[in-house]
Amino acid sequence: MIYVALLRGINVGGKAKVEMVKLKRTFERLGFEDVKTYIASGNVIFRTDSGDRMTLTKRIEAAIKKDFGMHVNVLLRDIREMKKIVKALPSSWVNGGDMKCDVMFLWKDVDRVTTFKQLPFNKEIEDAKYVPGAIVWRIDREKISKTRLIRALMGTELYRQMTIRNCNTARKLYELMMDAEKGE
Repeated sequence: MIYVALLRGINVGGKAKVEMVKLKRTFERLGFEDVKTYIASGNVIFRTDSGDRMTLTKRIEAAIKKDFGMHVNVLLRDIREMKKIVKALPSSWVNGGDMKCDVMFLWKDVDRVTTFKQLPFNKEIEDAKYVPGAIVWRIDREKISKTRLIRALMGTELYRQMTIRNCNTARKLYELMMDAEKGE
């Protein structure tokens, strides 16, 4: 099975520093195959025969704590889940100079449509939708100061139950997962 491990809150603002080369070695030491990291925000693609996500997550978090001296929450998505999330992103949604587009990957405890419905989206200036495993969101950069979403999330329990990647990163992670599945 091909997974991506999404590490929450590393290498942000000079805190929780994790070197990607060392992180790759951590995953290899755990016996995972075809390990590849992608950018410093904490994305690791790997292959394993195990389908026990809870055990995998615990093993990864324990190894990170041992190797880096800090607890880091890890969220796993398999290739089928990533495909559904990426396919839910309209092709016109990109993260760039004119538009901000994020994928808010959700932990199991908050992964439901009712979570999505509670968020303060302004339908006049932003687009969002729930897909199992994530909320995808976009806004024109010129209107970003008018969104209530980011301010409403910061510091909340819900915010601690998600890890965010921009849509370009999410698409690239899925591409790397497909390459790993093909053995490239």
